[in-house]
Amino acid sequence: MHFALGAEMNKPRYNSSELLICISARLMEDGTTCFIGTGIPMLAASLAQKLYAPNLISIFEFGGVGAQLDKLPLAVGDMRTFNRGVAAAGICDIMETAQRGFVDYGFLGGAQIDMYGNLNSTIIGDNHSKPKVRLPGSGGGNDVGSTCWKTIAIMQHDKRRFIPKVDFITTPGFLSGPGAREDAGLPPNTGPYRVVTNLCTLGFDNETKWMKLLALNPGVSAENVVENTGFALVIPENIQSNKEPTDDELRILRDEVDKDRYYI
Repeated sequence: MHFALGAEMNKPRYNSSELLICISARLMEDGTTCFIGTGIPMLAASLAQKLYAPNLISIFEFGGVGAQLDKLPLAVGDMRTFNRGVAAAGICDIMETAQRGFVDYGFLGGAQIDMYGNLNSTIIGDNHSKPKVRLPGSGGGNDVGSTCWKTIAIMQHDKRRFIPKVDFITTPGFLSGPGAREDAGLPPNTGPYRVVTNLCTLGFDNETKWMKLLALNPGVSAENVVENTGFALVIPENIQSNKEPTDDELRILRDEVDKDRYYI
């Protein structure tokens, strides 16, 4: 009995997925438009609507605009992405909306990312015809990263994923550095904004467009982040700290957002 009680007391209050979701939800601003991808971005958007951004306008690739995420969608074409929304459009309409500059944020994932925020979700390996691993591909990822004002990537953090050169650029970040997006014909003042990982939150230096450490997750040191990154990071003098998930965040996440435990 004593052992069981001790084990329960030592059990972590939250897991890494729950931490990722809570940190991501805090980044979503009320009254903004946000392109939501499958998985953790959906949970983060739902949690944000319930706690921080009740007027968040969620946008999904298959046409759902402004849905109330009362029940968790399982894909970007799920009928729940249209729940009490303001519009039921289609893929072409949604992509045009982003191209016209009406989408503030885009949430994305990827298998690899480099120092300029270029994302790879297409292949692992240097042979496109015969890759080591073939990944799901772009979907709407290229469109989101190309035309949304600010892109937020959500990823697990290790040297296999954070590498000096991605095997394939599925979604453009700052490409090869300052001015490269504009030279490629992409809209000015758009691009990567944040990278949220199980270790930290990263941003990008305004001048060099190089990835920069902004905030550490609970129990993580700057050395831990450096050890798990395959390229040098910009390390500022003052590094912020991300707060642990609150009791309210965990209760709503577990009891309302993902009560069937599809993701957490």
